[in-house]
Amino acid sequence: MAGRSYLAQRVDRLRGSQNADGGWGYFPGKASWLEPTVYAAMALHGEPAADRARGLLATWQTGDGGWRSSASVREAGWGTALCVSLAYGCGEASPALDKGVDWLLQSVGAETNWFSIVLGLIRRERDFRLKAWPWKPGDSGWVEPTAHALVALKQASSHSPNSALTERIESGEAQLFDVRSRDGGWNYGARAALGVDLPSYPETTALALLGLQGRNSLDKAFDLARQQLQETPSPLGRAWLTIALRMHGLPVTDLSGALNNEHDVMITALEALAAAEGNHWFMKAKKA
Repeated sequence: MAGRSYLAQRVDRLRGSQNADGGWGYFPGKASWLEPTVYAAMALHGEPAADRARGLLATWQTGDGGWRSSASVREAGWGTALCVSLAYGCGEASPALDKGVDWLLQSVGAETNWFSIVLGLIRRERDFRLKAWPWKPGDSGWVEPTAHALVALKQASSHSPNSALTERIESGEAQLFDVRSRDGGWNYGARAALGVDLPSYPETTALALLGLQGRNSLDKAFDLARQQLQETPSPLGRAWLTIALRMHGLPVTDLSGALNNEHDVMITALEALAAAEGNHWFMKAKKA
C-alpha cells in the first residue's frame, strides 16, 4: 500500500475485511458485531458495502426499538445510539428510526433509585438524580454510552425537537459535567471513588466532548484534549480526540502513520472517519 493516502489505505482494508453477512467483526474473519459494523459503514458511506451493512443492522433491531450488539445477543443495548446516528447521517426517516430514538429516551442507568441518589449526595462524588445511559438495561450509567446517546438525541432534536428530547439532553449533559475529573477531562464513569480523585483518559475525554457539542465552558477540556492527542500512544485515543476536536470546529493536525499491525477493524474505521477527508460528520450533533 506504499504511496496510498492515509484514508485510502484504511478504506481499502475495510472493503477487504467485510463479512459475507454484510457486517464486520472486531478483527477480520471474526463474527460481525454492531460497533465495528456501524463505524465501517460510516467510513464507507455511499458504497455498496455500507448498504449491505445497513441491511444487516436492520435485522438486529428488536421489537422495543433498540438494536442488539450482534446476531447472538438477544437484548438491545447502547449500540442503539450508533445506529440512530448512522440512520440520520444517511438521511433516513422511518418508524424504525423513531422507535430507536424512543428506546434511547427510556434507557437510564440503574443507579437512578432513591438509595443511590441519597448515598451519592452524602459522599458528594456523583449526583445520581442526573440520568446517564448504561451499556445495557439494568446496568449503571457510564460516560461512553452517555456521550453516544447525547449525540444521537441531539441529531433527533435537530430534526424533530420536542420537550422530552430537550429534557433528557439537558440531564445527560449535566451528568457529564457532574462526573468531570479535576483535570478537565473524563474518566469512565465518575470523578472520584472512595474519596480519591480519578484521572481522565484520552478516549473518554474525547467521547464526552462529542456528547457536549454545543456547550460552552470547555476550554480546559480542549487544552487537555490537545495535550492528550500529542502524548497518548493509543491509536484509538488519537482517532477519537481528532474527531472530537473536529466536531467542535477546532484546528487539528491531520493524522498520519501506517496501518495498525493488529488489523483492529474498529480502530481502522475510526481512523478513516477521523481523517481530514473522512466522514466524521456522522458524529456531528446540534444542541436542542
